[in-house]
Amino acid sequence: MRASRDLSNLIEELSREDWQPLLEQVMDEHFGPAMEAFDLEFEEIDDRLGGNWTGTLWGCAFEDFLTRRFAPDGRNPIEAYLERRGSKESAALRRYMTALQTSIMSLYEVSDITPGQSLRARDLIRGGEPVLVRERSATQSLRPWDRIAARIVPNGDRLVLGGGLLVFTREGSELLDAGLREGLGRMKRRRRPPRGRRADTTRWAGTDDDLRRAAPLFTTAWLLDAIPRAVRPARPTLLNSEGDEVVFHEVTFPLSPMVSPEKVARRLDTLPQLRGETATFWNWLGQAAPVRPAAEGENAVVWNITMDDGSVVLGTIELEQRTLVLGVNSARRADRGRALLQHALGGLVGAPSTKVETVEQTMAARRDRGSAAQGLELPPEVQTQVVHAELDRHYRTVLDEPVEMLGDVSPRAASRNAEGRERLAAWLKYLENASHRAGRNDPMATYDFAWLWRELDVEHLRN
Repeated sequence: MRASRDLSNLIEELSREDWQPLLEQVMDEHFGPAMEAFDLEFEEIDDRLGGNWTGTLWGCAFEDFLTRRFAPDGRNPIEAYLERRGSKESAALRRYMTALQTSIMSLYEVSDITPGQSLRARDLIRGGEPVLVRERSATQSLRPWDRIAARIVPNGDRLVLGGGLLVFTREGSELLDAGLREGLGRMKRRRRPPRGRRADTTRWAGTDDDLRRAAPLFTTAWLLDAIPRAVRPARPTLLNSEGDEVVFHEVTFPLSPMVSPEKVARRLDTLPQLRGETATFWNWLGQAAPVRPAAEGENAVVWNITMDDGSVVLGTIELEQRTLVLGVNSARRADRGRALLQHALGGLVGAPSTKVETVEQTMAARRDRGSAAQGLELPPEVQTQVVHAELDRHYRTVLDEPVEMLGDVSPRAASRNAEGRERLAAWLKYLENASHRAGRNDPMATYDFAWLWRELDVEHLRN
């Protein structure tokens, strides 16, 4: 008996000439907008994405094709196939084809993933409780709170995923949402809600038939988001506590002739802004900004190093044999630190020189030194402890700071009302998903966010 989801005979039958123009029409609806936007042929999409996407993308469009009825007689590809050759297929496969014919592409949030077995999927467009889906291959790569475009199809006594599955980024799902609302929800949003009820603009306003017809938007939105990312991989923009982009500056002062390092050290020990860690190393400290800088842009991240008392490390100062080296992470801090040291040290040091290095250059230099430095790396379990402790401290601070995804209010403030708690759940899922998508050996991947859900009293929304 053939497998209960094997569509190879159906695909072969639909390669007949009378079906080909109709299939090409559906393919054009799915791929035409992105092909035009990026001046690509269909065969070039796979090269641009840098992976084996042709089969998956074709599958999304083909499954949509299987749900269509075509003029002039309203014929459907699956119905036509079953009438012609259905008797040669197993009863299980006929049932699966019939279910696929009426299936609907939607956007789902996945959770409770058991690799090789199952996942739970919550419909982000139509709402409802998560459903258990049996799935083998996709569960090997999916992570908690991933958003997937897929068809959930009854298959016997269980639900399964159709063959076309696309993993959406948060930005891609927002692009899809905008397309769905603009293309299909416009008239329905204009209808007056029943008396005494407020119009809910956060939910899909269309019918299942509307959503079924919107299937090409899923492919288009995914491509419009994925192709630019593949061409220009996004790098997070790091900002310091003043909101300046992180660019490393190393300012080196030569000691003046006949000046001893000990004399310079004694002078530095008198500066209230400096905290000595050793006889030759100081942290330059400042207070945290009263307002956390806005991390504008989808990949902007505010990055700071703080002491246990909350002081921000503005830079480091190290006294070497005949030089004094100031290390900071922005041009503005370099100017401030240079002025501070020249005023305090006067003739003890000469005119400084400055070396500037971007984050990319620093990372490249570390990669070049990687093989030589491997023996100096911390053991994995120690790295994990350090990273998790730093994340604990970071999120403890963030609890009382404005977050863009929460409407520029703090997580604690957002937790005080129902709308804010819904946003909190989406934000926490976003953080967890990004953490789980770190490399398998990355300490980020094993960080447990459960305490944040409890702290903000939104555990009941973690589904």
